[in-house]
Amino acid sequence: MRIVIAEDDALLREGLTHLLRAEGIEVVTAVDNPDDLLAAIEADRPDVVLVDVRMPPTFRDEGLRAAVEARKRQPGLPVLVLSAHVEESYATELLADGTGGVGYLLKERVGKVADFLEALNRVAAGGTAMDPEVVAQLLVRRRADDPLQALTPREREVLGLMAEGHSNTTIGAILVVSDGAVHKHIGNIFTKLGLPTTDAGHRRVLAVLAYLKA
Repeated sequence: MRIVIAEDDALLREGLTHLLRAEGIEVVTAVDNPDDLLAAIEADRPDVVLVDVRMPPTFRDEGLRAAVEARKRQPGLPVLVLSAHVEESYATELLADGTGGVGYLLKERVGKVADFLEALNRVAAGGTAMDPEVVAQLLVRRRADDPLQALTPREREVLGLMAEGHSNTTIGAILVVSDGAVHKHIGNIFTKLGLPTTDAGHRRVLAVLAYLKA
């Protein structure tokens, strides 16, 4: 796996670089601003991009904007975004193009190396990896008229785990139910959210997007 890192904090940038290289991942470039990130992506064609949300010059959302722009230039480019705080709009925008290969993690998650690497690998493989804390906070921000209110408590649990990026098998293990039960719950979720039956390859991502929208 070849990765480009964009992080303005020098200590964290070096720490991530050393961590990933120790795991056998090739860090081709590590930059500290969004312009250099886009240039590095164009020049190095990485397999996955790891980017901080807040970067120079205003330290608001430059990293996210650069990530969105990179995916426009290279559709499907896997991007894992790091943020110090839960910011719902960022998580939603990442999934706005309806494809996979995206993730949103809180920076504190990096300290849990196994979880961080699992999320990175999932994103690189075209899946999604949403931080459990992001999902937990979104659960309590739903409007009364939200279509997700039609879901049963178990279906909401399943959708939350889907939003984190877990496979059916992993969801079954976490909830201690069979693969068949998970498949049935996901089918019900698709039906209740009105997701198309002819686009099976993207329905899982569309379900996550529906879940994240306010």
